[in-house]
Amino acid sequence: MDDQVQIRCTRCKTVFRERARRMQNGYSRQCPSCEVVLFFEEDSPDQNMKRAMKTARKVRKDLREAEAAQLTTSPSSSRRGGTRGHGGRQETAEEEEEG
Repeated sequence: MDDQVQIRCTRCKTVFRERARRMQNGYSRQCPSCEVVLFFEEDSPDQNMKRAMKTARKVRKDLREAEAAQLTTSPSSSRRGGTRGHGGRQETAEEEEEG
């Protein structure tokens, strides 16, 4: 699933992408083209910002639902990492040679 939202710059009208999880009220980002700082607010008078924030909110909701569905379908007994017995950290090749 794509977790990015298209944003249209208010100054130069260039379209660029930003991760939806970052786009919360109060978030700011520079336009990669004209370098103007864009502020993301839900109640912004700019229609481009409103559209981007609405899309980001929808994408975040979809991502949460997909993660919840994945957690319910995956087996709870599976373990990731397999670092048991190492205190949660991996030994590097240098440490193995010394020890």
